[in-house]
Amino acid sequence: MTAEWTTLLGELRAERRAVGAFNAIMIEHAEAIVAGAEHSGLPVILQISQNAVRYHGSLAPFARACLQMAADAAVPVLVHLDHVEDEELVDEGLRLGITSVMFDASTLDYADNVARTRAVVERCHAGGCLVEAELGEVGGKDGAHAPGVRTDPREAAEFVAATGVDSLAVAVGSSHAMTDRSAVLDEALIAELAAAVPVPLVLHGSSGVTDDGLRGAVGAGIVKVNIGTRLNQVLTQAVRAVLGEREQLTDPRRYLAPGRDAVRDEVARMLTVLAK
Repeated sequence: MTAEWTTLLGELRAERRAVGAFNAIMIEHAEAIVAGAEHSGLPVILQISQNAVRYHGSLAPFARACLQMAADAAVPVLVHLDHVEDEELVDEGLRLGITSVMFDASTLDYADNVARTRAVVERCHAGGCLVEAELGEVGGKDGAHAPGVRTDPREAAEFVAATGVDSLAVAVGSSHAMTDRSAVLDEALIAELAAAVPVPLVLHGSSGVTDDGLRGAVGAGIVKVNIGTRLNQVLTQAVRAVLGEREQLTDPRRYLAPGRDAVRDEVARMLTVLAK
């Protein structure tokens, strides 16, 4: 699995295309993400954040379900742990068979971020697991994607060399948890970073970027595009519509199924946008 995805990400990087990485909170998210990928005929990354693990109370049940969906899917599906700060959670993921992790030590100073990330990379690589990291905090969490904060290409290249990470999340103008699509990305900086950094670049906070903005970012060198809030908006809108029409409805299957279908369609659409 690791070799397959390393090759795939390398091909996408060379071809100036990208893969969508979608965050799943509930089982309906995960089902919709896989179904959307199958509908589009494109690979997808199914992400479980540390916050989602906290919501469920543990990693194993939800992760095992996602791993089984990935194994059964008609297209390549990579199950990925997102924004993990707890190294014990990384180790549990390795034991469960997860082969991709975003380890987030970005709130630490540079030296500590490098040291902790390098240690995680060594363990993960020994277990056949890819590692994404982040240089400086990502915005929406009082960090690097806040207005005006940008990743320095020279420092990014040094960080990748020092840690051995397989991909790098960069700050180029987006922000986490945006509910409107008003973020403007610095495509010139993305191109500089793509030229300086020898691994795939990752865009976090992509829900706040328009389709054209995402196309521009991919053309400039972004390879992995993280999307979470947008799926929650789509699901919630569909559920509200059903409940608004049927106030006496109590069976969650009757309102979650339309929500799941709406997410499926949005995933398929977004994957197609990123692949062009």
